[in-house]
Amino acid sequence: MEKNKIIQVNEKVPIGKLIPLSLQHMFAMFGASVLVPILFGINPAIVLLMNGLGTLFFIFVTKGKAPAYLGSSFAFLGPAIYIIGNYGGGMEGFAYAQGGFVVVGLGGCILAGIIYKFGADWIKVVLPPAAMGPVVALIGLTLAGTAAEMAGLKGADDFVIEPVNLIIFVVTLGVATFGSILFKKFLAVIPILIAVVAGYVTAGLCGALDFTAVEQAKWFSIPQLQIAKFDITAILIMLPVLLVIVTEHIGHQVVASKVVGADLVKDPGLHRSLFADNFSTAVSGFVGAVPTTTYSENLGVMAVTKVYSVYVIAGAAILSIAFSFIGKISALIMTMPGPVIGGISFLLYGMIGANGIRLMVDARVDYSKSRNLVLTSVIFVTGLSGVKISLGNVELEGMVLAAMVGMVLSICFAILDKLKLTNDQ
Repeated sequence: MEKNKIIQVNEKVPIGKLIPLSLQHMFAMFGASVLVPILFGINPAIVLLMNGLGTLFFIFVTKGKAPAYLGSSFAFLGPAIYIIGNYGGGMEGFAYAQGGFVVVGLGGCILAGIIYKFGADWIKVVLPPAAMGPVVALIGLTLAGTAAEMAGLKGADDFVIEPVNLIIFVVTLGVATFGSILFKKFLAVIPILIAVVAGYVTAGLCGALDFTAVEQAKWFSIPQLQIAKFDITAILIMLPVLLVIVTEHIGHQVVASKVVGADLVKDPGLHRSLFADNFSTAVSGFVGAVPTTTYSENLGVMAVTKVYSVYVIAGAAILSIAFSFIGKISALIMTMPGPVIGGISFLLYGMIGANGIRLMVDARVDYSKSRNLVLTSVIFVTGLSGVKISLGNVELEGMVLAAMVGMVLSICFAILDKLKLTNDQ
């Protein structure tokens, strides 16, 4: 393979180069993708399995025309962690979060049909950038305290920070932070993974690791399945994420189109890629994994390597499936100390918040217009104020309540525009 030679989407790659290129894609998604199940407190094996199967399904539905890897979605973190904590914790609480994943995924499939029929412009009416930005930002901002608790930096009134936890946290966050601006070439694509490794090694040097579970684990094991449980309150808490992930998916497909030099929104079509993405989320959620999304990490790998082949992406998916059956790898991942997870989460949750702000910047939201200033202000205050509204047995607060308030306001503004009553048309 010549240096800088572009490998096109449907171009086959010799097996000698296919394996390392596929490994590169797998490791690009690995750090972030296994972090999500760790944050939820579940075994990552089922997630690696469903990510791989979801990616193969995505390639099939998009007719092999859209190279994309489906990794674990961070958009669901806020509501999912809230549901887990309020529904018994552990796997019991996660089962109700799964029900939310399934319903959101099926809702995304329905939206794919609506977009196929009517286009996607209506999304900007329901949640325009001035509303969507703060909703996305709240997903990360409302989790800031959780990140500090996982890192061992926050607790009860008489809480004291352990020096070992602080050292591990600082190393992890430091490598992730400075690696993001100092690493070059392929290393620049995986600073999170490198930070996780650095934090893990530091934890080992500090004597904070316990490998008993790894020693007891079998080399071959079947990923643990768990069927979803459904509760209307949990579903309503999760539902506002739907418009967020649709917007995120559209953005990823636009970026992917620019990378590969083809309009993927038109061919194979946004309806196909959105359906595949969300159907994968629904199935993954039903069997005990986490929601999936097209991964920007893998888009970054394609941009750096100029290798766009779906055969390479499919190879990464097959490797992920194979890894899910190696019990000792899953057990090793589960030994990740809290300060490492907290250090990464400190940055990732902040980046989710910053991405909400970036969404508004990229959309060039004009804050000289009162409607935009009002939308963003009301949504932020609603989400961060701790206000709760009870509708029967359903309690709305945080990002969920903020998203609903934003949608109601946006629709009201659109109606007033139609009646020509607004002063900023």
